[in-house]
Amino acid sequence: MIRTQIRLTEAQVVQALKAMAAARRSSVAELVRQGVDHLIRQAGGVDLAERRRRAAAAAGRFRSGRPGVAARHDECLAEVYQG
Repeated sequence: MIRTQIRLTEAQVVQALKAMAAARRSSVAELVRQGVDHLIRQAGGVDLAERRRRAAAAAGRFRSGRPGVAARHDECLAEVYQG
Protein backbone atom coordinates (compact mmCIF):
# COMPACT_ATOMS: atom_id res chain seq x y z
CA MET A 1 0.00 0.00 0.00
CA ILE A 2 1.03 3.57 -0.60
CA ARG A 3 0.66 5.95 2.31
CA THR A 4 -1.09 9.24 1.53
CA GLN A 5 -2.60 12.14 3.43
CA ILE A 6 -5.99 13.73 2.83
CA ARG A 7 -7.75 16.60 4.53
CA LEU A 8 -11.33 16.10 5.65
CA THR A 9 -13.71 18.40 7.45
CA GLU A 10 -14.46 17.76 11.09
CA ALA A 11 -18.04 16.91 10.16
CA GLN A 12 -16.87 14.32 7.66
CA VAL A 13 -14.66 12.59 10.17
CA VAL A 14 -16.42 13.01 13.50
CA GLN A 15 -20.07 12.92 12.49
CA ALA A 16 -19.95 10.52 9.56
CA LEU A 17 -16.87 8.39 9.12
CA LYS A 18 -16.14 7.57 12.76
CA ALA A 19 -19.74 6.57 13.37
CA MET A 20 -19.82 4.46 10.21
CA ALA A 21 -16.50 2.83 11.07
CA ALA A 22 -17.69 1.96 14.56
CA ALA A 23 -20.95 0.52 13.24
CA ARG A 24 -19.04 -1.63 10.74
CA ARG A 25 -16.25 -2.48 13.18
CA SER A 26 -13.77 -1.03 10.73
CA SER A 27 -11.31 1.83 10.59
CA VAL A 28 -11.82 5.24 9.00
CA ALA A 29 -8.89 4.43 6.70
CA GLU A 30 -10.65 1.27 5.49
CA LEU A 31 -13.83 3.23 4.76
CA VAL A 32 -11.81 5.74 2.74
CA ARG A 33 -10.16 2.89 0.78
CA GLN A 34 -13.61 1.38 0.11
CA GLY A 35 -14.86 4.76 -1.08
CA VAL A 36 -11.93 5.14 -3.47
CA ASP A 37 -12.50 1.60 -4.79
CA HIS A 38 -16.17 2.42 -5.34
CA LEU A 39 -15.33 5.55 -7.33
CA ILE A 40 -12.86 3.63 -9.47
CA ARG A 41 -15.45 0.92 -10.22
CA GLN A 42 -18.11 3.53 -10.90
CA ALA A 43 -15.91 5.13 -13.55
CA GLY A 44 -16.39 1.86 -15.40
CA GLY A 45 -13.03 1.88 -17.10
CA VAL A 46 -14.51 3.41 -20.23
CA ASP A 47 -12.00 5.86 -21.62
CA LEU A 48 -12.87 9.33 -22.88
CA ALA A 49 -12.66 8.37 -26.57
CA GLU A 50 -15.17 5.55 -26.08
CA ARG A 51 -17.55 7.78 -24.12
CA ARG A 52 -17.41 10.36 -26.92
CA ARG A 53 -18.05 7.66 -29.54
CA ARG A 54 -21.08 6.43 -27.60
CA ALA A 55 -22.44 9.96 -27.17
CA ALA A 56 -22.05 10.69 -30.90
CA ALA A 57 -23.77 7.40 -31.76
CA ALA A 58 -26.73 8.31 -29.52
CA ALA A 59 -27.14 11.82 -30.95
CA GLY A 60 -30.27 12.13 -33.05
CA ARG A 61 -31.58 8.66 -32.22
CA PHE A 62 -34.41 9.84 -30.00
CA ARG A 63 -37.45 11.99 -30.65
CA SER A 64 -39.37 14.12 -28.19
CA GLY A 65 -42.46 14.42 -30.33
CA ARG A 66 -42.31 18.19 -29.89
CA PRO A 67 -41.50 20.26 -32.96
CA GLY A 68 -38.67 22.78 -32.76
CA VAL A 69 -36.90 21.33 -29.73
CA ALA A 70 -33.53 21.28 -31.48
CA ALA A 71 -33.80 24.96 -32.36
CA ARG A 72 -35.24 25.98 -28.97
CA HIS A 73 -33.51 23.50 -26.68
CA ASP A 74 -32.57 26.10 -24.04
CA GLU A 75 -36.15 27.35 -23.78
CA CYS A 76 -37.52 23.80 -23.62
CA LEU A 77 -35.07 22.85 -20.88
CA ALA A 78 -36.00 25.94 -18.88
CA GLU A 79 -39.68 24.95 -19.17
CA VAL A 80 -38.92 21.50 -17.77
CA TYR A 81 -36.98 22.92 -14.80
CA GLN A 82 -39.65 25.55 -14.04
CA GLY A 83 -42.30 22.86 -13.94
